Amino acid sequence: MTSKKIINIGVTGLNAIDSPGPGVSVIRGLREAKAFDVRIIGLSYESLEPGIYMHDIADKSYQIPYPSSGTATLLERLKYIQEKEKLDMIIPNFDAELFPFMKLSDELDKLGIKTFLPTFKQYEEREKYNLPDFGEKYGFNVPASEAVHDIAGLQKLASKYDYPVVVKGKFYDAGIAYNLEQAKSYFHKISAKWGLPIIVQEFIDGTEFNVTGLGDGKGNTISAVPMRKQYITDKGKAWGGISISDKQMLDLTDKFISSTKWKGGFELEFMKNKDGEFYILEINPRLPAWVYLAIGVGQNIPEALVKLAMGMDIEPFRDYDVGKMFIRYSWDMMVDLKDFQQISTFGEL
Repeated sequence: MTSKKIINIGVTGLNAIDSPGPGVSVIRGLREAKAFDVRIIGLSYESLEPGIYMHDIADKSYQIPYPSSGTATLLERLKYIQEKEKLDMIIPNFDAELFPFMKLSDELDKLGIKTFLPTFKQYEEREKYNLPDFGEKYGFNVPASEAVHDIAGLQKLASKYDYPVVVKGKFYDAGIAYNLEQAKSYFHKISAKWGLPIIVQEFIDGTEFNVTGLGDGKGNTISAVPMRKQYITDKGKAWGGISISDKQMLDLTDKFISSTKWKGGFELEFMKNKDGEFYILEINPRLPAWVYLAIGVGQNIPEALVKLAMGMDIEPFRDYDVGKMFIRYSWDMMVDLKDFQQISTFGEL
């Protein structure tokens, strides 16, 4: 019996908190891969990201600088990690860090580290403030929306849209505002955390659905799994969801991948209005925190992502189990203080 190849993979997004990153779910999928074995190097930004201390998740963890520190600082840190760990690949899992990793992809490739990320064009086109143009170009229903940079711009838009409106950050966070005062409150709160611009979006009343999937960069759908949120937190995060069968949604996903030639993982956020029409609310350019549902119903997207990056043979997934639920939960993990001190002081554990 031949032993499987071991692939060393760096994974970010280890913050398994009330607004969780995708990292822990992605790693669970990698550990369940049938085509290869893995050694996981966790890449964290904070000393209290739970994934650092889940030793069945990450074999070793390193802190890396925030995206705002610049690509040069990030590259130096990754060179240090590469000398020690001989990474074959890195899977970044946050919107805010994708751009630096995309910019560094050629440098990382020279170091022997593969990535499988969207192109700059793909990343820019689906930005929240570009979504109306995206919808017009590719023929998708999208809500009307505009970017605002100050309160004056927000007040001007207030007379243009009927309330409620959705106020969104450029990376994360959103709130439904029912009047101007609420819109101002969300503007200040979200811009303080994520910067400008803030996006004001038409509110579409209906039922929310999500699709996670994988495009091969040539227009082919490798994976697509739709779900309906069953339980949503006050931050709008899915804490429970169910896999569903919906041909219209899958056709729209195929159209998204074939028309953009999408490369990498993604999440499409849909709203189905009372007339049965689907609107794309957001296109997230990475795998979502709920990706383990896709893995659990038969489509191991993280494994397929690695296969694409490493040039391994791959067949598109054709089906998945319908009517399977995920329910997220939390538990208290005991951690030795010396582990926390180790990652906080030396940046690795």
